[in-house]
Amino acid sequence: MKLLLTTLSLSLALSAPLLAQTEVTPYQPGVTLEGVTYFLPQTALRITVEAERTQTQPGRLAKYAFRYLRLNDVDVPLEAKTRWTLKNIRVEAYGVPDKAKGYSVKLKNRTVAPLVSLSREGILLSVNAEQAEEQLSATPRRVEGQQPLDASRYLGQEVLAAGSTAKMAELVAQEIYDLRDKRKDLIAGEAENTPKDGAQLQLMLQQLDQQAEALEQLFKGSRQTDTEFFTFNYLPSQTGQRDVLFRFSAVNGPVDAANLLGSPVYVQLTNLEQLPDQTPDAETAKKKAKQEEGVWYNVPARCNVRLFTLDNNYVDTDIAFGQFGHVELLSNVLFDKKATTRVTLHQSNGGVKKIEN
Repeated sequence: MKLLLTTLSLSLALSAPLLAQTEVTPYQPGVTLEGVTYFLPQTALRITVEAERTQTQPGRLAKYAFRYLRLNDVDVPLEAKTRWTLKNIRVEAYGVPDKAKGYSVKLKNRTVAPLVSLSREGILLSVNAEQAEEQLSATPRRVEGQQPLDASRYLGQEVLAAGSTAKMAELVAQEIYDLRDKRKDLIAGEAENTPKDGAQLQLMLQQLDQQAEALEQLFKGSRQTDTEFFTFNYLPSQTGQRDVLFRFSAVNGPVDAANLLGSPVYVQLTNLEQLPDQTPDAETAKKKAKQEEGVWYNVPARCNVRLFTLDNNYVDTDIAFGQFGHVELLSNVLFDKKATTRVTLHQSNGGVKKIEN
């Protein structure tokens, strides 16, 4: 969710209080002649899924692997296949405007017009304070695993000119055994060109190993494991039940919740707070009726969030949600000329982060 911070500076001519007029900066969304319209947020979740994709390719000489290298069928794939593994899930909370919680900061002659910060979507971020807009972290990029070695670099003219696949397999196998013998001789110090320098010896061993591995891949095939990242957005409307967030397939990786080819990955929210009854008694209602208008904010409810499968629990954390709490008012008295209060709010849930006089 890409957001843009919009700061609205509204000034009041204080030199003649009884005749003062509110001056509004050039029109921007959320600004009216009477004040600033804003929304409180609902709390949504962005879920980032980390998964590994392993691609297996059979070797060109796979059917000769046992004859020449004594490699078992278990170690030698005969057909290409892809396998996905779910490694990790990460959760971030962010705010989306709650259209049922739209309000206005009304500007009056005898109050100091506030500096109001809104997100591009109209979520209230602060009053009389500079509040930088929060950004969701960037989605990690795909991490490519080690690619298979190119065996063609090590194939000599005799191998390339072989009249059949069987003959090619025989020649390549012989080359692999020769490389193994050279490695043993170098380690034992019996090779004619054994270097005296340890670093040079290590380099030669690495080159032999790389060449042997490339040729062996012609028989045993290759595997490449890449790390992929996927994101899902989830806006909960109730707690106490589990929903299928997405499904995961060992063949296709993360798939849509409706795709029955995968096993379900569940999300479940449990409200951890027993909020008191918000229906006011007669005395409280009378006091609120006399209250001046001001700035409304969320009192969010803390919920436990779990993401899990039938076999594993990936996320178990507590997050504050604006939509499961209730709304309270900061009176205009806090923003008059005698007490210009600075208020900053949590962008993800609309709760008060800080109040300063």
